[in-house]
Amino acid sequence: MESKPNTIYRALDRKAAAITEFTMRQYRTKTSTWVVLGVGLVAISLVMLIYIDVMATGFESVDNDGDSLDLDNDGYPTGQELKWGTDPYMADSHPGLLDPPIAPEPASNYIDEDGFDIVFDGTSNYQSTGFDDDGDCYNYDGTSSRKDTNDNDIECDVLLVQNRFNGEWSANPDINVDEDPDDAAYALEATHMAFVLGMGKMGFVLLLGLFCPLFLATGLIRDEMTAGTMHFMLAKPIARTEVFLYRILGYLGIVWPYFISIGLLFALISGFMGPSEGFFRFADLGVWLAIVFATMMASLVYGMLFCALGVMWRYGIVLAIPFAAWELGMCLLSMGAPDASILRFSVIGWALMIVDSAAMLVWPNMDLFLLQGTSFNDDFGSIQTSALALDFFYSKPGVGSTGLVSSIIATIVLLIQGAVLWFIGGAIFKGKEIE
Repeated sequence: MESKPNTIYRALDRKAAAITEFTMRQYRTKTSTWVVLGVGLVAISLVMLIYIDVMATGFESVDNDGDSLDLDNDGYPTGQELKWGTDPYMADSHPGLLDPPIAPEPASNYIDEDGFDIVFDGTSNYQSTGFDDDGDCYNYDGTSSRKDTNDNDIECDVLLVQNRFNGEWSANPDINVDEDPDDAAYALEATHMAFVLGMGKMGFVLLLGLFCPLFLATGLIRDEMTAGTMHFMLAKPIARTEVFLYRILGYLGIVWPYFISIGLLFALISGFMGPSEGFFRFADLGVWLAIVFATMMASLVYGMLFCALGVMWRYGIVLAIPFAAWELGMCLLSMGAPDASILRFSVIGWALMIVDSAAMLVWPNMDLFLLQGTSFNDDFGSIQTSALALDFFYSKPGVGSTGLVSSIIATIVLLIQGAVLWFIGGAIFKGKEIE
Protein backbone atom coordinates (compact mmCIF):
# COMPACT_ATOMS: atom_id res chain seq x y z
CA MET A 1 0.00 0.00 0.00
CA GLU A 2 1.53 3.29 -1.10
CA SER A 3 1.99 5.80 1.73
CA LYS A 4 0.98 9.40 1.34
CA PRO A 5 3.80 11.95 1.00
CA ASN A 6 4.78 13.72 4.21
CA THR A 7 3.85 17.21 3.08
CA ILE A 8 3.94 20.40 5.14
CA TYR A 9 0.13 20.25 5.35
CA ARG A 10 0.15 16.77 6.91
CA ALA A 11 2.82 17.90 9.37
CA LEU A 12 0.70 20.91 10.25
CA ASP A 13 -2.32 18.67 10.80
CA ARG A 14 -0.34 16.42 13.14
CA LYS A 15 0.86 19.40 15.17
CA ALA A 16 -2.61 20.83 15.44
CA ALA A 17 -4.13 17.50 16.44
CA ALA A 18 -1.38 16.77 18.97
CA ILE A 19 -1.63 20.11 20.79
CA THR A 20 -5.42 20.23 20.62
CA GLU A 21 -5.77 16.68 21.91
CA PHE A 22 -3.22 17.31 24.65
CA THR A 23 -5.10 20.42 25.76
CA MET A 24 -8.42 18.60 25.89
CA ARG A 25 -6.92 15.68 27.80
CA GLN A 26 -5.20 18.10 30.17
CA TYR A 27 -8.43 19.97 30.91
CA ARG A 28 -10.49 16.81 31.29
CA THR A 29 -8.21 15.64 34.12
CA LYS A 30 -8.29 18.95 35.99
CA THR A 31 -10.67 19.18 38.93
CA SER A 32 -10.98 22.94 38.37
CA THR A 33 -12.47 22.33 34.93
CA TRP A 34 -15.34 20.28 36.27
CA VAL A 35 -15.85 22.71 39.15
CA VAL A 36 -16.28 25.60 36.70
CA LEU A 37 -18.59 23.62 34.41
CA GLY A 38 -20.54 22.25 37.37
CA VAL A 39 -21.06 25.67 38.95
CA GLY A 40 -22.35 27.02 35.66
CA LEU A 41 -24.77 24.12 35.27
CA VAL A 42 -26.08 24.44 38.83
CA ALA A 43 -26.59 28.20 38.47
CA ILE A 44 -28.77 27.99 35.37
CA SER A 45 -30.51 24.81 36.58
CA LEU A 46 -31.89 26.71 39.56
CA VAL A 47 -33.61 29.10 37.16
CA MET A 48 -34.91 26.13 35.17
CA LEU A 49 -36.46 24.68 38.34
CA ILE A 50 -38.31 27.95 38.92
CA TYR A 51 -39.58 27.86 35.33
CA ILE A 52 -40.78 24.26 35.71
CA ASP A 53 -42.65 25.18 38.89
CA VAL A 54 -44.34 28.18 37.23
CA MET A 55 -45.37 26.18 34.16
CA ALA A 56 -46.69 23.32 36.29
CA THR A 57 -48.57 25.63 38.68
CA GLY A 58 -49.87 28.01 36.04
CA PHE A 59 -51.72 31.25 36.66
CA GLU A 60 -55.17 31.80 38.10
CA SER A 61 -57.64 33.30 35.67
CA VAL A 62 -59.18 36.58 36.76
CA ASP A 63 -62.66 37.87 35.96
CA ASN A 64 -61.50 41.18 34.56
CA ASP A 65 -64.96 42.56 33.82
CA GLY A 66 -66.76 41.13 36.86
CA ASP A 67 -69.60 39.48 34.96
CA SER A 68 -69.11 36.16 36.76
CA LEU A 69 -70.36 37.78 39.98
CA ASP A 70 -73.94 37.37 41.22
CA LEU A 71 -74.55 40.94 42.32
CA ASP A 72 -78.19 40.44 43.36
CA ASN A 73 -77.76 36.94 44.86
CA ASP A 74 -80.43 35.40 42.64
CA GLY A 75 -78.23 32.48 41.56
CA TYR A 76 -77.49 33.88 38.09
CA PRO A 77 -74.11 35.42 37.16
CA THR A 78 -74.19 38.95 35.81
CA GLY A 79 -73.02 37.84 32.35
CA GLN A 80 -75.93 35.44 31.95
CA GLU A 81 -78.43 38.09 33.02
CA LEU A 82 -76.98 40.58 30.54
CA LYS A 83 -77.19 37.97 27.80
CA TRP A 84 -80.91 37.35 28.46
CA GLY A 85 -81.76 40.99 29.10
CA THR A 86 -82.69 40.73 32.79
CA ASP A 87 -81.57 43.19 35.47
CA PRO A 88 -78.40 41.91 37.23
CA TYR A 89 -79.06 44.25 40.16
CA MET A 90 -82.59 43.06 41.00
CA ALA A 91 -83.20 39.68 42.65
CA ASP A 92 -86.70 39.38 41.18
CA SER A 93 -85.41 39.79 37.62
CA HIS A 94 -83.49 36.83 36.28
CA PRO A 95 -83.62 34.33 33.37
CA GLY A 96 -85.38 31.76 35.58
CA LEU A 97 -88.55 33.86 35.34
CA LEU A 98 -88.61 33.78 31.55
CA ASP A 99 -90.88 31.49 29.53
CA PRO A 100 -89.49 28.93 29.29
CA PRO A 101 -87.25 29.39 32.35
CA ILE A 102 -83.48 29.35 31.86
CA ALA A 103 -81.32 27.34 34.25
CA PRO A 104 -78.39 29.12 35.97
CA GLU A 105 -74.99 28.72 34.35
CA PRO A 106 -71.78 28.26 36.36
CA ALA A 107 -69.88 31.45 37.06
CA SER A 108 -66.79 29.97 35.37
CA ASN A 109 -68.55 30.36 32.01
CA TYR A 110 -68.04 34.10 32.36
CA ILE A 111 -64.34 34.08 33.13
CA ASP A 112 -61.95 34.39 30.16
CA GLU A 113 -64.89 34.48 27.74
CA ASP A 114 -63.49 37.30 25.60
CA GLY A 115 -59.99 36.58 24.32
CA PHE A 116 -57.32 38.72 22.69
CA ASP A 117 -58.02 38.87 18.98
CA ILE A 118 -56.29 41.97 17.65
CA VAL A 119 -55.02 41.40 14.10
CA PHE A 120 -52.11 43.59 13.11
CA ASP A 121 -50.30 44.01 9.81
CA GLY A 122 -48.69 47.40 10.38
CA THR A 123 -49.85 48.84 7.07
CA SER A 124 -51.54 52.00 8.32
CA ASN A 125 -51.35 54.54 11.11
CA TYR A 126 -54.96 53.84 12.08
CA GLN A 127 -56.34 50.35 11.88
CA SER A 128 -59.71 48.90 12.88
CA THR A 129 -59.57 45.25 13.81
CA GLY A 130 -60.57 42.73 16.46
CA PHE A 131 -64.09 41.60 17.25
CA ASP A 132 -66.54 41.00 20.09
CA ASP A 133 -65.98 37.33 20.99
CA ASP A 134 -68.80 36.88 23.47
CA GLY A 135 -71.32 39.27 21.92
CA ASP A 136 -71.81 41.47 24.96
CA CYS A 137 -70.88 44.58 23.01
CA TYR A 138 -73.35 43.94 20.19
CA ASN A 139 -76.05 42.93 22.68
CA TYR A 140 -75.39 45.98 24.81
CA ASP A 141 -78.63 47.86 25.48
CA GLY A 142 -77.51 51.29 24.37
CA THR A 143 -77.16 53.66 21.48
CA SER A 144 -74.85 53.09 18.55
CA SER A 145 -72.46 55.68 19.93
CA ARG A 146 -72.16 53.67 23.16
CA LYS A 147 -71.01 50.70 21.06
CA ASP A 148 -68.44 52.90 19.31
CA THR A 149 -66.58 54.41 22.24
CA ASN A 150 -63.35 54.74 20.24
CA ASP A 151 -65.17 57.00 17.73
CA ASN A 152 -64.06 55.36 14.49
CA ASP A 153 -67.62 54.82 13.15
CA ILE A 154 -67.31 51.04 13.59
CA GLU A 155 -69.19 49.29 16.36
CA CYS A 156 -67.55 46.74 18.66
CA ASP A 157 -64.00 46.73 17.31
CA VAL A 158 -60.47 47.49 18.47
CA LEU A 159 -58.78 50.59 17.11
CA LEU A 160 -54.99 50.44 16.77
CA VAL A 161 -53.28 53.83 16.71
CA GLN A 162 -49.62 54.34 15.81
CA ASN A 163 -47.73 57.19 17.44
CA ARG A 164 -46.32 59.32 14.63
CA PHE A 165 -43.26 60.29 16.70
CA ASN A 166 -41.94 56.96 18.04
CA GLY A 167 -43.84 54.50 15.83
CA GLU A 168 -45.29 52.60 18.80
CA TRP A 169 -48.83 51.21 18.64
CA SER A 170 -51.58 51.43 21.24
CA ALA A 171 -54.96 49.70 21.39
CA ASN A 172 -58.30 51.41 22.02
CA PRO A 173 -61.17 48.86 22.15
CA ASP A 174 -64.86 49.66 22.17
CA ILE A 175 -66.78 48.93 25.35
CA ASN A 176 -67.00 45.21 26.22
CA VAL A 177 -64.54 44.17 23.50
CA ASP A 178 -61.63 42.08 24.79
CA GLU A 179 -62.60 43.13 28.30
CA ASP A 180 -62.14 39.68 29.83
CA PRO A 181 -59.32 37.88 28.00
CA ASP A 182 -57.74 34.58 28.94
CA ASP A 183 -55.11 36.16 31.14
CA ALA A 184 -53.85 32.82 32.45
CA ALA A 185 -53.06 31.61 28.91
CA TYR A 186 -51.44 34.93 28.02
CA ALA A 187 -49.35 34.95 31.19
CA LEU A 188 -48.14 31.39 30.56
CA GLU A 189 -47.16 32.15 26.96
CA ALA A 190 -45.44 35.43 27.82
CA THR A 191 -43.64 33.88 30.79
CA HIS A 192 -42.44 30.99 28.65
CA MET A 193 -41.01 33.26 25.94
CA ALA A 194 -39.49 35.58 28.57
CA PHE A 195 -37.81 32.57 30.17
CA VAL A 196 -36.36 31.31 26.87
CA LEU A 197 -34.95 34.73 26.00
CA GLY A 198 -33.85 35.55 29.55
CA MET A 199 -32.18 32.20 30.04
CA GLY A 200 -30.59 32.41 26.60
CA LYS A 201 -29.21 35.90 27.04
CA MET A 202 -28.37 36.04 30.75
CA GLY A 203 -27.84 32.35 31.48
CA PHE A 204 -26.10 31.06 28.36
CA VAL A 205 -24.49 33.93 26.44
CA LEU A 206 -23.53 36.03 29.48
CA LEU A 207 -23.03 33.57 32.32
CA LEU A 208 -21.71 30.49 30.51
CA GLY A 209 -20.25 32.29 27.48
CA LEU A 210 -18.27 34.67 29.70
CA PHE A 211 -17.81 32.64 32.89
CA CYS A 212 -16.23 29.58 31.27
CA PRO A 213 -13.59 31.46 29.21
CA LEU A 214 -12.72 33.66 32.18
CA PHE A 215 -11.65 30.68 34.29
CA LEU A 216 -10.67 28.17 31.61
CA ALA A 217 -8.99 30.19 28.84
CA THR A 218 -7.03 32.79 30.79
CA GLY A 219 -4.37 30.27 31.79
CA LEU A 220 -4.22 28.31 28.54
CA ILE A 221 -0.74 29.64 27.68
CA ARG A 222 0.25 31.33 30.94
CA ASP A 223 0.03 28.19 33.08
CA GLU A 224 2.35 26.31 30.72
CA MET A 225 4.79 29.23 30.63
CA THR A 226 4.86 29.44 34.43
CA ALA A 227 5.25 25.66 34.89
CA GLY A 228 8.03 25.50 32.28
CA THR A 229 6.21 22.91 30.19
CA MET A 230 5.76 25.27 27.24
CA HIS A 231 9.31 24.37 26.13
CA PHE A 232 8.05 20.91 25.14
CA MET A 233 5.36 22.35 22.87
CA LEU A 234 7.87 24.64 21.19
CA ALA A 235 10.61 22.00 20.88
CA LYS A 236 9.55 21.17 17.32
CA PRO A 237 9.43 23.83 14.60
CA ILE A 238 6.01 25.37 15.16
CA ALA A 239 4.98 29.02 15.23
CA ARG A 240 3.79 30.42 18.53
CA THR A 241 0.69 31.82 16.88
CA GLU A 242 -0.17 28.24 15.92
CA VAL A 243 0.31 27.06 19.48
CA PHE A 244 -1.96 29.88 20.64
CA LEU A 245 -4.66 28.80 18.17
CA TYR A 246 -4.37 25.07 18.88
CA ARG A 247 -4.63 25.66 22.62
CA ILE A 248 -7.82 27.63 21.98
CA LEU A 249 -9.17 24.79 19.84
CA GLY A 250 -8.53 22.37 22.69
CA TYR A 251 -10.39 24.63 25.11
CA LEU A 252 -13.30 24.90 22.65
CA GLY A 253 -13.33 21.11 22.38
CA ILE A 254 -14.29 21.06 26.06
CA VAL A 255 -16.75 23.95 26.35
CA TRP A 256 -18.62 23.70 23.03
CA PRO A 257 -19.98 20.17 23.64
CA TYR A 258 -20.89 21.36 27.13
CA PHE A 259 -22.94 24.26 25.72
CA ILE A 260 -24.60 22.03 23.13
CA SER A 261 -25.56 19.39 25.70
CA ILE A 262 -27.09 21.87 28.15
CA GLY A 263 -28.83 23.78 25.37
CA LEU A 264 -30.38 20.56 24.03
CA LEU A 265 -31.50 19.55 27.53
CA PHE A 266 -33.10 22.92 28.25
CA ALA A 267 -34.74 23.01 24.81
CA LEU A 268 -36.36 19.63 25.46
CA ILE A 269 -37.57 20.61 28.95
CA SER A 270 -39.04 23.95 27.87
CA GLY A 271 -40.46 22.38 24.72
CA PHE A 272 -42.47 19.86 26.71
CA MET A 273 -43.31 22.14 29.65
CA GLY A 274 -44.21 25.26 27.66
CA PRO A 275 -47.79 26.05 26.64
CA SER A 276 -48.62 24.48 23.29
CA GLU A 277 -51.54 23.13 21.29
CA GLY A 278 -49.45 20.05 20.56
CA PHE A 279 -47.24 17.92 22.76
CA PHE A 280 -44.05 19.88 21.97
CA ARG A 281 -43.09 23.44 20.93
CA PHE A 282 -41.00 22.62 17.87
CA ALA A 283 -40.71 26.24 16.70
CA ASP A 284 -38.77 27.21 19.84
CA LEU A 285 -35.92 24.92 18.76
CA GLY A 286 -34.86 27.66 16.34
CA VAL A 287 -34.39 30.09 19.21
CA TRP A 288 -32.50 27.56 21.32
CA LEU A 289 -30.25 26.75 18.36
CA ALA A 290 -29.43 30.46 18.04
CA ILE A 291 -28.79 30.68 21.80
CA VAL A 292 -26.30 27.81 21.70
CA PHE A 293 -24.62 29.19 18.58
CA ALA A 294 -24.35 32.69 20.08
CA THR A 295 -22.84 31.20 23.25
CA MET A 296 -20.30 29.26 21.21
CA MET A 297 -19.31 32.37 19.25
CA ALA A 298 -19.03 34.46 22.42
CA SER A 299 -16.89 31.81 24.13
CA LEU A 300 -14.58 31.79 21.10
CA VAL A 301 -13.97 35.54 21.18
CA TYR A 302 -13.74 35.72 24.97
CA GLY A 303 -11.36 32.76 24.92
CA MET A 304 -9.04 34.57 22.51
CA LEU A 305 -9.23 37.75 24.58
CA PHE A 306 -8.65 36.21 28.00
CA CYS A 307 -5.91 33.91 26.74
CA ALA A 308 -4.10 36.94 25.29
CA LEU A 309 -4.44 38.76 28.62
CA GLY A 310 -3.01 35.71 30.37
CA VAL A 311 0.00 35.77 28.07
CA MET A 312 0.45 39.48 28.68
CA TRP A 313 0.63 39.12 32.48
CA ARG A 314 0.80 36.17 34.81
CA TYR A 315 -2.18 37.61 36.69
CA GLY A 316 -4.18 38.00 33.52
CA ILE A 317 -7.46 37.26 35.27
CA VAL A 318 -7.11 40.61 37.04
CA LEU A 319 -7.00 42.27 33.61
CA ALA A 320 -9.94 40.16 32.45
CA ILE A 321 -12.31 41.20 35.25
CA PRO A 322 -12.79 44.81 33.97
CA PHE A 323 -13.59 43.42 30.52
CA ALA A 324 -16.13 41.05 32.10
CA ALA A 325 -17.73 43.97 33.96
CA TRP A 326 -17.91 45.96 30.70
CA GLU A 327 -19.62 43.06 28.94
CA LEU A 328 -22.14 42.74 31.78
CA GLY A 329 -23.00 46.42 31.40
CA MET A 330 -23.37 46.04 27.65
CA CYS A 331 -25.65 43.03 28.15
CA LEU A 332 -28.00 45.04 30.38
CA LEU A 333 -27.88 47.99 28.00
CA SER A 334 -28.85 45.78 25.07
CA MET A 335 -32.12 44.89 26.82
CA GLY A 336 -33.32 48.49 26.79
CA ALA A 337 -31.43 50.03 23.88
CA PRO A 338 -30.45 47.31 21.36
CA ASP A 339 -29.61 49.90 18.71
CA ALA A 340 -27.20 51.88 20.93
CA SER A 341 -23.97 52.57 19.04
CA ILE A 342 -21.79 51.72 22.04
CA LEU A 343 -22.90 48.08 21.82
CA ARG A 344 -20.88 47.73 18.62
CA PHE A 345 -17.73 47.99 20.77
CA SER A 346 -18.56 44.87 22.75
CA VAL A 347 -18.64 41.15 22.13
CA ILE A 348 -21.92 40.38 23.85
CA GLY A 349 -23.80 43.05 21.90
CA TRP A 350 -23.17 41.12 18.67
CA ALA A 351 -23.77 37.72 20.29
CA LEU A 352 -27.15 38.80 21.68
CA MET A 353 -28.08 40.11 18.24
CA ILE A 354 -28.01 36.50 17.02
CA VAL A 355 -30.54 35.56 19.70
CA ASP A 356 -32.75 38.57 18.91
CA SER A 357 -32.65 37.74 15.21
CA ALA A 358 -33.81 34.18 15.84
CA ALA A 359 -36.62 35.36 18.12
CA MET A 360 -37.71 37.79 15.42
CA LEU A 361 -37.87 34.96 12.87
CA VAL A 362 -39.52 32.34 15.10
CA TRP A 363 -42.00 34.71 16.79
CA PRO A 364 -42.88 37.18 14.00
CA ASN A 365 -46.00 38.49 15.81
CA MET A 366 -44.13 39.57 18.92
CA ASP A 367 -45.02 43.25 18.48
CA LEU A 368 -48.71 42.42 18.49
CA PHE A 369 -48.34 40.05 21.40
CA LEU A 370 -46.59 42.66 23.52
CA LEU A 371 -49.12 45.30 22.48
CA GLN A 372 -51.93 43.10 23.72
CA GLY A 373 -50.37 42.61 27.12
CA THR A 374 -48.93 46.04 27.83
CA SER A 375 -52.02 47.94 26.66
CA PHE A 376 -54.47 45.95 28.75
CA ASN A 377 -55.58 47.52 32.02
CA ASP A 378 -54.68 44.66 34.35
CA ASP A 379 -53.46 46.75 37.29
CA PHE A 380 -50.05 45.08 36.92
CA GLY A 381 -51.53 41.63 37.40
CA SER A 382 -50.41 38.47 35.66
CA ILE A 383 -50.92 39.87 32.14
CA GLN A 384 -48.90 43.05 32.45
CA THR A 385 -46.26 41.51 34.72
CA SER A 386 -45.46 38.75 32.25
CA ALA A 387 -45.73 41.14 29.28
CA LEU A 388 -43.30 43.59 30.88
CA ALA A 389 -40.83 40.78 31.63
CA LEU A 390 -41.01 39.64 28.01
CA ASP A 391 -40.68 43.21 26.78
CA PHE A 392 -37.46 43.56 28.82
CA PHE A 393 -35.77 40.50 27.34
CA TYR A 394 -37.03 40.86 23.77
CA SER A 395 -35.29 43.34 21.50
CA LYS A 396 -35.22 43.89 17.79
CA PRO A 397 -31.76 43.61 16.21
CA GLY A 398 -30.15 47.01 15.93
CA VAL A 399 -28.41 46.17 12.64
CA GLY A 400 -29.79 44.68 9.45
CA SER A 401 -33.13 44.86 7.72
CA THR A 402 -34.26 41.32 8.59
CA GLY A 403 -33.52 38.75 11.26
CA LEU A 404 -31.50 36.60 8.85
CA VAL A 405 -29.36 39.53 7.70
CA SER A 406 -28.78 40.63 11.29
CA SER A 407 -27.63 37.17 12.37
CA ILE A 408 -25.23 36.89 9.42
CA ILE A 409 -23.73 40.32 10.12
CA ALA A 410 -23.33 39.53 13.82
CA THR A 411 -21.64 36.20 13.08
CA ILE A 412 -19.18 37.79 10.65
CA VAL A 413 -18.29 40.52 13.15
CA LEU A 414 -17.68 37.98 15.91
CA LEU A 415 -15.43 35.92 13.63
CA ILE A 416 -13.47 39.05 12.74
CA GLN A 417 -13.12 39.93 16.42
CA GLY A 418 -11.84 36.43 17.14
CA ALA A 419 -9.33 36.58 14.28
CA VAL A 420 -8.01 39.99 15.38
CA LEU A 421 -7.59 38.82 18.98
CA TRP A 422 -5.81 35.70 17.74
CA PHE A 423 -3.22 37.79 15.88
CA ILE A 424 -2.83 40.11 18.87
CA GLY A 425 -2.45 37.22 21.28
CA GLY A 426 0.01 35.48 18.98
CA ALA A 427 2.06 38.67 18.64
CA ILE A 428 2.22 39.07 22.43
CA PHE A 429 3.20 35.42 22.80
CA LYS A 430 6.04 35.85 20.28
CA GLY A 431 7.60 38.60 22.35
CA LYS A 432 7.49 36.68 25.64
CA GLU A 433 10.43 34.89 27.21
CA ILE A 434 9.60 31.35 28.30
CA GLU A 435 10.52 30.81 31.95
